[in-house]
Amino acid sequence: MPPILSRQEAAKYLGVHPGTLTRWARTGMGPTYLRVGARGIRYRKSDLDAYLAEQTCDPVIDHYGRAI
Repeated sequence: MPPILSRQEAAKYLGVHPGTLTRWARTGMGPTYLRVGARGIRYRKSDLDAYLAEQTCDPVIDHYGRAI
């Protein structure tokens, strides 16, 4: 996989719709992106991996030892 991905490639990699990445970019959420030219948006694979790592959640354990 190339180190720089289009919006469609990045969406496929993350398992989301390309429109989701557009919405995230407009609202300041989601992974970091590069603006290339007037309208081009590209994503570094390393930024997508970092974003996924930030989204990792540890399960919360209740007092019975069960994940909640």
